[in-house]
Amino acid sequence: MSSSVNADTLGPDTVEALTKMFPFDEKLYSLEGEELAFFKAQTGIEDEDELRKHVVAVAREAYAVFPFPCIQRYAFIQFKLPRLRGYDRLLKLGQEREGAILLDIGCCFGNDVRCAAADGFPAKQIIASDLFGDYWTLGHKLFRSTPESFPAMFIAGDAFDAAHLDVAPPIYTPRSEPTPGLQSLTSLNPLHGHIAAIHASSFFHLFNEAQQTRLAHALGGLLSPLPGSMIIGQHAGALVKGSHNDKLKVKAAPEDAEGDSSRALDLFCHSPESWKELWDGEVFRKGSVRVEVEVVERSVGDASRTGVKLLLQWTVTRL
Repeated sequence: MSSSVNADTLGPDTVEALTKMFPFDEKLYSLEGEELAFFKAQTGIEDEDELRKHVVAVAREAYAVFPFPCIQRYAFIQFKLPRLRGYDRLLKLGQEREGAILLDIGCCFGNDVRCAAADGFPAKQIIASDLFGDYWTLGHKLFRSTPESFPAMFIAGDAFDAAHLDVAPPIYTPRSEPTPGLQSLTSLNPLHGHIAAIHASSFFHLFNEAQQTRLAHALGGLLSPLPGSMIIGQHAGALVKGSHNDKLKVKAAPEDAEGDSSRALDLFCHSPESWKELWDGEVFRKGSVRVEVEVVERSVGDASRTGVKLLLQWTVTRL
């Protein structure tokens, strides 16, 4: 099964393949430490067994929307944005730059922007987007919030639909017109050149090389030209740029008569060098941004599906 996830590729065949590769399993739930404390504080559920039941129930609903592996393995309850280098600078933008906007692209439940809001980024200056609007609705259910108690803006849309996110060249001088009100938006396009910080984790690796390049150009066009404006994220990477076949030993669902099997997931992965070259010189003028990339090993899976993958953790900062 190859990467490339958008509105045109999410048909019944893709759902069936992912369901077989990543069957829903509530035993994969694990919440502890800072994440546990965060979920207790956000949901108001102190009893850990009740919290587990609540999270698993919402995850099951989200899996029925679309069976992304990150939902199957409960990756959404693990911090991503707060663990990245540059997070403190992102928070500083929200606290010190007047009207600074934070965009979370491919937001799912919106966990990461909720962390940012809890840490001081003004919630009314946050906008989130995902292909599936149901995920944002389930985010309110997960965190027991309402649009009034958590007033971040959400816009559903396909990142490859020009009506939602068109490719525009980066600007190098501040815009003269004011930033549009987030509540009035129906797409991301009016925000070209206005966004102070963009978060994109577990997102780029869903797509092939051409799509990743288009997405980088599209996000680059959204970014404010003011120094310190940044794009930050993490996703699967490799030491050598190219398509990588990730063979997984997959434990079959109980009703699957075929039993356990090995299935392959093809991902296009950038290397640290190719990722830097994409942003510094292709998306942006050479020398106009600082690109920082760190390669991190991450264990994935459980007893039925194990392995180690490489993650690129990165920031692109305008100078």
